[in-house]
Amino acid sequence: MRNVWIICRKELRSYFVSPVAYLLLAMFAVIFGFFFWNILGFFVFRGMESQMRGQTMPMNVNEEVIRPLLSNVSVIGLFLIPMITMRLFAEEKRTGTIELLATSPIRDLEVIIGKWLAALMLYAVLLLFTAANFAFLFRYGNPDWRPLAIGYLGLLLQAGGLLAVGTFISTLTKNQIIAGAGTFAACLMLWVLEWVAGYETAPWAKVLAYCSVITHYESFGKGVLDTKDAVYYISLIFLGLFLSSRSLESLRWRS
Repeated sequence: MRNVWIICRKELRSYFVSPVAYLLLAMFAVIFGFFFWNILGFFVFRGMESQMRGQTMPMNVNEEVIRPLLSNVSVIGLFLIPMITMRLFAEEKRTGTIELLATSPIRDLEVIIGKWLAALMLYAVLLLFTAANFAFLFRYGNPDWRPLAIGYLGLLLQAGGLLAVGTFISTLTKNQIIAGAGTFAACLMLWVLEWVAGYETAPWAKVLAYCSVITHYESFGKGVLDTKDAVYYISLIFLGLFLSSRSLESLRWRS
């Protein structure tokens, strides 16, 4: 565990000594801020319109503001996750330091988990930037905090699975652009698999739909903690890290 934490701290430091982390934070803050302003503005407009018409229809902040915002965060992550993972091992291969890792007494799994954990912590920092926006809602509204907490948990689990996939793809090449493009393609494919169920009811279509990361986020977005969805994301994390370990193991043998 000590080696995992050492690798994690080293990787986190490398993010913040370069423009990568700050660029991601700036991009995320601007994009999410726009979504927040747009969705909240539409919510307020609907409320004023209802009052002008003399209607007293109840409006739910969780359903009409928080839930769409969390879904948008999930979409934003689809583009940012490849930028986080593309350098994890591709940069090590390009500079030749991967050979040092492969021949060091540190186990491959410790290196992989340390790097993946650093990527997940950076993503968690991105999510923290949304807290100021949601704090505004709690200051002037009365939303329920439990669906928001479960939604955040779902976002972290979903990101953990996609980051694990990106970690594996980064072990396959020394070109960061190829690693980023490959990760985006894999994440996008895992995202759109659900579409098959819209026009096909065969068993194979149901299996593909079940493998979609967005299918398993729906319950989290509604504020429902479903065990099978959590198990899916944990399984995806395990699969991605396992494949990364086998990839590094083959590199160790070649060394």
